[in-house]
Amino acid sequence: MNAATAITGYENKRERILITPEGLAVPVTIASRGSRLGALVLDFVLLFLALIIFQIVLLLIFGGLFEDAMETANENISGAGEFLFIVLILVGFLARYGYFLGMELGPRGATFGKRMVGIRVAARNGGRLTPEAVIARNLLRDIELFMPLVFLMIAPSGEAGNFGLAGAIWFLVFMLFPFFNKDALRAGDVIAGTWVLEAPRTKLADALSTQGAAAKGSSEITGVRYEFGEAELSIYGEHELQTLERMLRDAQPDALSAVHETICRKIGWDPGAGDERAFLEAFYAQLRAKLEGDMRFGKRKANKFS
Repeated sequence: MNAATAITGYENKRERILITPEGLAVPVTIASRGSRLGALVLDFVLLFLALIIFQIVLLLIFGGLFEDAMETANENISGAGEFLFIVLILVGFLARYGYFLGMELGPRGATFGKRMVGIRVAARNGGRLTPEAVIARNLLRDIELFMPLVFLMIAPSGEAGNFGLAGAIWFLVFMLFPFFNKDALRAGDVIAGTWVLEAPRTKLADALSTQGAAAKGSSEITGVRYEFGEAELSIYGEHELQTLERMLRDAQPDALSAVHETICRKIGWDPGAGDERAFLEAFYAQLRAKLEGDMRFGKRKANKFS
């Protein structure tokens, strides 16, 4: 077995099928542990740089008052200095937790670090990420990562006795948890019902060619012309367009029927039966045209949640 075969086999082991609330089976790829670690390092580097820049700005604006705030052991610290020190603590806390929560609750489900390496957080049930899930997975990161590092630094010194060593072993289990399950889940992912997936960049230009009913907007079977309004096409985004494309390529009758019924229910149409493919091709073509038109004006809709 050569290196290329080994890499392909590893990637195949990370492939999964995600069932959406609409009943669609979407192929996804679990993010590698290395990419997750790289994303985390990038995020903390960005946070560190942002806080350094923030402190430099405060130093330039407040000068000696900022230096006074940093000398917390000084008994003669002024009230303004104490206030500025509290502001620094609050900003650090908000940067530490608000950054991850705000970014992962966004339409892309990813921080800047995750975007750079091409991964994102997703709900394992195929639905939308909830605030509760994102908060849970991020709060547990302290237990999984930072506390183990503290205990590992204390344990060799013997200052905490056997408790330090026992604590180091206990928390080390959390830190190594992703290596003991096939989906590379952290303990926070297990509790929050999330996982981290690859999010490769895709281009609409590579999408399915529009032919037949897709080009004409009408059915070759019934002669019905399918035209969708702005509100109906605004329900879905690029992710759903690509999912629909895969369904049309696979051409599984049961799957097409299920997707047809789901879309009709979403846009308030009577689904009917017998003309599913023509309907879906027309919807695909018009949705694609709308998304491409929006992109020319700088508007991009990643998915139905954005």
